[in-house]
Amino acid sequence: MKKLSVLLLVTAFFTVTLSAKPKDKSKKKNSSAVVTVASTSWSAAFADIAGIDEVKAIAPTNLRHPPEYEITTSDVVTINSADFFIYAGFERMMKTLGEKLANENTQMIKIALDNSLATVKTSTEAIAKAAGTEKEQAKRFAEYETVILDARADCEKANLTELKVFCNKNQTYLAKELGLNIAGIFGPGPLTSEQLLEAKKQGYDLIIDNVHNPVGKPVLEVVPDAKYIEWRNFPETVERNALIKVIKANISKLFD
Repeated sequence: MKKLSVLLLVTAFFTVTLSAKPKDKSKKKNSSAVVTVASTSWSAAFADIAGIDEVKAIAPTNLRHPPEYEITTSDVVTINSADFFIYAGFERMMKTLGEKLANENTQMIKIALDNSLATVKTSTEAIAKAAGTEKEQAKRFAEYETVILDARADCEKANLTELKVFCNKNQTYLAKELGLNIAGIFGPGPLTSEQLLEAKKQGYDLIIDNVHNPVGKPVLEVVPDAKYIEWRNFPETVERNALIKVIKANISKLFD
């Protein structure tokens, strides 16, 4: 039944593709008429920093783990009608779509997704190059960079960089940017007995877990005095400065 559903979905995609009227993307790249679609709110947030103001995310923003969302026929039509489709490649929907659309008028832009400065810069530059928004990307990335560098200075002043941190693998990118002392890494799978024993031995001061798939709370059983917080990667909305709002919310938990 699942195979039949996927077959029908792909068939619908090709049907819409063959009936679609070709578009002249070269005339629309710098136009407000350009349609940009992103796989998730995270890739949509990267499009925002790249200088694109109107982006539609396929996966619902209220999901705890958006990459697990599977596309519908209407989603395929939406992607097929876009000028740009931005994705990371690890989304479940890409197993159905594949990484080469039949519609040659939709440009697929594959990017890396993590919240480190290097990745955000590289990925948003790639989007901006395709969309012709390089100047706006440079401005918006500078704003993102300033938020992180200012927060790093605040962490140093508050001596947070001296804490021994046990960090979820998927949240290490921001933790490193803030200068935090990552003494141990766990996840994304459940903690093992060996990791719990090591946690007791290390006596971590701070545990940073991943809200999209939290697995670190058992550490509190062996290190009860540690501070436990959960950080987010995916924005809960598709809007201007969505990723900056996520970063600021994560940072604020360090000081709560």
